[in-house]
Amino acid sequence: MSKHEIYMKEALQEAREALIAGEFPVGCIMVHEDEIVSRGRRINSRPPHENELDHAEIMALRKLFALHPEIDRSRITVYSTMEPCLMCYVTLLLNGIRTFVYGYEDIMGGGTSLALQELLPLYREMTVAITPHILRRESLALFKNFFGDQENTYWQDSPLARYTLSQLAAESEK
Repeated sequence: MSKHEIYMKEALQEAREALIAGEFPVGCIMVHEDEIVSRGRRINSRPPHENELDHAEIMALRKLFALHPEIDRSRITVYSTMEPCLMCYVTLLLNGIRTFVYGYEDIMGGGTSLALQELLPLYREMTVAITPHILRRESLALFKNFFGDQENTYWQDSPLARYTLSQLAAESEK
């Protein structure tokens, strides 16, 4: 098992706990020098406190600031069960993080395909490492469970939900 798989399993555990709580199953961990220094999971994806601020990556970043403000963030690797959305990706970049590993692609709002070199100098000069699809099937299964539960209204009938369900059909044909 690779180092990426070991850490992604930890992010998957965060995502499972989010799913158990009825939340969108995104989990995130942050690793610095082979040590997990922060964890986060999606919260408030359902009423009455539904919002688009409490994403797993933002929750992990807030914990990192509280617990380890001294850490050189350029040496952190973020592991997320879903590709960070544009908001999370840019927030992490602006806070010095440059290495990203994710499980499942976010076809609706993923940020890692943002062409930084085409933006203004602040972003153009950033060098970023992205590793996609680590334990993708395991992440995909969590999203299938979420979208298959009619109690969960978050992004139901969205392009992401339809894509996820079509991916499951394709996976089962293999």
